[in-house]
Amino acid sequence: MRIPLYISCMRWTLAERFGYRGLAQLVIGSSSMVMSACGWSGSGARSLVKFSVEKEVIYTPSDWPQAVRADIYRPLVSHPTPAVLLIHGGSWAENDNRYQMSHLAKKLARRGYLVMNATYRLAPEWNYPAPVDDLREALKWMRDHAKRLNLDPQRIGLYGYSAGGHLAEMLGFQSPPDGVAIQAVVAGATPQDLTLDPDFPVVPVFIGKTFVEDADIYRSASPMNQVTPETPPLFIYQGTKDKIVPPEHTYRLLPKLENHQVHHEIHWVKGRSHISTFLFPGRAIAKAIDFLDRQLQR
Repeated sequence: MRIPLYISCMRWTLAERFGYRGLAQLVIGSSSMVMSACGWSGSGARSLVKFSVEKEVIYTPSDWPQAVRADIYRPLVSHPTPAVLLIHGGSWAENDNRYQMSHLAKKLARRGYLVMNATYRLAPEWNYPAPVDDLREALKWMRDHAKRLNLDPQRIGLYGYSAGGHLAEMLGFQSPPDGVAIQAVVAGATPQDLTLDPDFPVVPVFIGKTFVEDADIYRSASPMNQVTPETPPLFIYQGTKDKIVPPEHTYRLLPKLENHQVHHEIHWVKGRSHISTFLFPGRAIAKAIDFLDRQLQR
């Protein structure tokens, strides 16, 4: 039986507010109900639209090392729509956590976005850069199916939380596939510098090597080291009491963004930890969606 909301952002870590590490499962009735009740609502008086859902779509090529899947949320409108690639968290490992993002996918679809809620190859079986390679294929799939899905591949945003935020940035900070334009990235509680705590248990599992064995890959897999003047506009949100991905990650990223004059916005969720920011984001989600609207709904 599936636990309705299994907080696998760091599965081996109990929410920091309980004060110790361990294998944690946080059971809260219904993930959609929790997200709706705890701040996962967009702002603004936009007209909402109906949408259809296509589940378990394989988006990788037939010769890919593993078939990788996504759920597609398509607004039922006549004009081409902007699109958002949603990327779930979960320590880059083991579990397909698309369900954790399904409420957000529905919210974005109602606001007129084609949403691709995608998973990716997971550690420990697969290591970096496999997930980034997968999600790059997701962008190609969106481009190749743009006409059928009625989406505009020149108006794509990326959105992830925790490990998903890391992958969104790693994907968004590199040159996109031909025919695709990434116009915005939203990243919540994102590990920006994998050298900050390279021995944190999930990091070597994701990389596939220890920091001692290959420090360079830890640096190249850190989003802060991929920032360029071409980096798309970025919205960051993070809990001020996050002990899993400490605010220091964001502070290390900021000078890079400023030096390259990258448009960025930051929303701090005061007093929240890593997990409680995901569950109780306050106005963060509304502000993130407003940010997407400004960058993509043009």
